[in-house]
Amino acid sequence: MKKLLIIGIGAGDPDFITLQAAKALATVDVFFMLEKGAAKDAMVELRREACRRHAGDRAYRVVEAPSPPRERRPADYASCVDDLNRAKQETFERMIADNLADGQVGAILAWGDPSLYDSTIRNVEAIAARLGLAWEVIPGISAVQVLAARHRIPLNTVAQPVEITTGRRLSEGWPAGVDSVVVMLDGEDTWRRFADQDIDIWWGAYLGTPDEILLSGHLKDVSDEIHRVRVAARERHGWIMDTYLMRRR
Repeated sequence: MKKLLIIGIGAGDPDFITLQAAKALATVDVFFMLEKGAAKDAMVELRREACRRHAGDRAYRVVEAPSPPRERRPADYASCVDDLNRAKQETFERMIADNLADGQVGAILAWGDPSLYDSTIRNVEAIAARLGLAWEVIPGISAVQVLAARHRIPLNTVAQPVEITTGRRLSEGWPAGVDSVVVMLDGEDTWRRFADQDIDIWWGAYLGTPDEILLSGHLKDVSDEIHRVRVAARERHGWIMDTYLMRRR
């Protein structure tokens, strides 16, 4: 039987790879990767570096395919995501069917942790039965964990919850019942909508990479600075991946 591993490789730094993930990488015959264009070549290269460091002397192959395009400002976000995931499923199914033989182990390397705002688990679950795949998920260190570690803070206050959400959802208003909110996938600088409130922010971009940027402070004092730094970084690199924690005082 063919086996597929979904391996969380952490947020950028190859040293974030866990011992379990390193052992799994050393068993892989074929790595499957989606290319996301020249602007994000660095992310593919970090995945390749993980293979070089941890796959050992084992002979393995890397199979790449272009990532399906995504509409950036869809009228129906949920339908757009469904369409994108179906396209990714078709791409992965074709790659695996054509390149993974019975008895071999394949792997998809998920940025951060595959359980947190990542489609890989859903996509593999959808194709596993059709391809006769055994599959396994190996957790990784998420950008959320790295953010907290870099800023030397806990995510929640004592005996209080923390919510992890997206910029799109935060734009609808502050979540009810929580003082601490972690925000991912924010393309619209949504924190600026709360700059008149008594809130602290801890922000990080390119976490775990050589390009890492960290800023923090009282939101009303640092909101504009984060915006300026974010815009400049995006222009310089062609892409940005950032995460932040906001906490009401």
